[in-house]
Amino acid sequence: MELLRNAVRPYAWGSRTVIADLLGRPVPTPHPEAELWMGAHPGDPSRVVRADGTEVSLLSLLTEDPVHHLGQSCLERWGGRLPFLLKVLAADEPLSLQAHPSAEQAAEGFAREERAGIARNAPNRNYPDPTAKPELVCALTEFHALAGFREAQRTVRLLDELAVPELRPHRDLLAEQPDANGLRALFTTWITLPQQRLRELMPQLLEACVEHVRQHGEFTLECRTVLELGESYPNDAGVLASLLLNRLVLQPGEAIFLPAGNLHAYLQGTGVEILANSDNILRCGLTPKYVDVPELLRVLDFSCGDMRILKGESLDANFAVYHTTAAEFELSKLEWTPAESRPVTVDSPGPQILFCTKGKVRLVSTGPEAGQLVLNRGQSAWLPAADPAVRVFPEQLDESGHAQVFRAAAGHF
Repeated sequence: MELLRNAVRPYAWGSRTVIADLLGRPVPTPHPEAELWMGAHPGDPSRVVRADGTEVSLLSLLTEDPVHHLGQSCLERWGGRLPFLLKVLAADEPLSLQAHPSAEQAAEGFAREERAGIARNAPNRNYPDPTAKPELVCALTEFHALAGFREAQRTVRLLDELAVPELRPHRDLLAEQPDANGLRALFTTWITLPQQRLRELMPQLLEACVEHVRQHGEFTLECRTVLELGESYPNDAGVLASLLLNRLVLQPGEAIFLPAGNLHAYLQGTGVEILANSDNILRCGLTPKYVDVPELLRVLDFSCGDMRILKGESLDANFAVYHTTAAEFELSKLEWTPAESRPVTVDSPGPQILFCTKGKVRLVSTGPEAGQLVLNRGQSAWLPAADPAVRVFPEQLDESGHAQVFRAAAGHF
């Protein structure tokens, strides 16, 4: 087990305080900081800090000794790459509305674009790699998101409440077919509206949302979201599309899993995100970046209904697992209070990353050398597959009386 030094990604939608505070740096920062990456992504791999203070890229270590670091089973399933990427995501502004492909769609799309000769870093490239990108986000603070298509009849009710004359034919389209096919038809209509039609329609929609909020209507949160997005992205079809999606508010410790085809946008808040180590993103709107509508429609899952909120399955008083169908990753949470301070043993046949988000913890190897490593808040450790099991002790609780660690591991393979 060794300490990691991780890359900070400065995207415009990020926070000037959250990641810097987590890492013990001065706040506010000169520029927004959006994500802290922990893993071996080729674009910004973590660096392993050796006992003598020297550093080496985690990506290089995987290349030099993949069996030691990844384990034989992980190596056979995923090749020489770490299948997951762990992040802290700090959003002060909304991210783009997007979805990710399945493994089959990614492999087919990647091969198609390779044959077409599209450079992998080209702005119009949909599939820079041939792998799926499922993801899970677990809230550290109150976390706001759009995710998955809302139950169709409830969206009809929302459109009835807004009563925008220009949207009446669109409301009727969904009311006549309140299912996945109706949602596909309505979404396709909206996402392909000419700019002139959007410019005519948007003021009416925004006015209706203002009135609904003023009256404290049933869909006040959804309407506030439309107003916020409409201010940031005027005349963007993604603002319309947001009307079709579940509007979620996650409390700390709650999570959502986003499988292939799930249309989503993170709006605001801080969370721990774990995802497959892929760059395949198909955008819908709320972004100046490339949007490929036909390819997006090929990937989207129009199944509708409430998004399942994951609270973690408690394996004991200090250890909970967020179960998903993703083969690439598994996220767990270790947490201690004054009443529950016993150590937790973590072990895996594959690689692991431990990331401290509250208090201070001590990692103690169960191997013959019994090495130790202390993690302060904001620090993380790399545990190669070949390492023996590690016992995690709460060294110090924070001012709220908690110590907390998130554990990222390869999924079941």
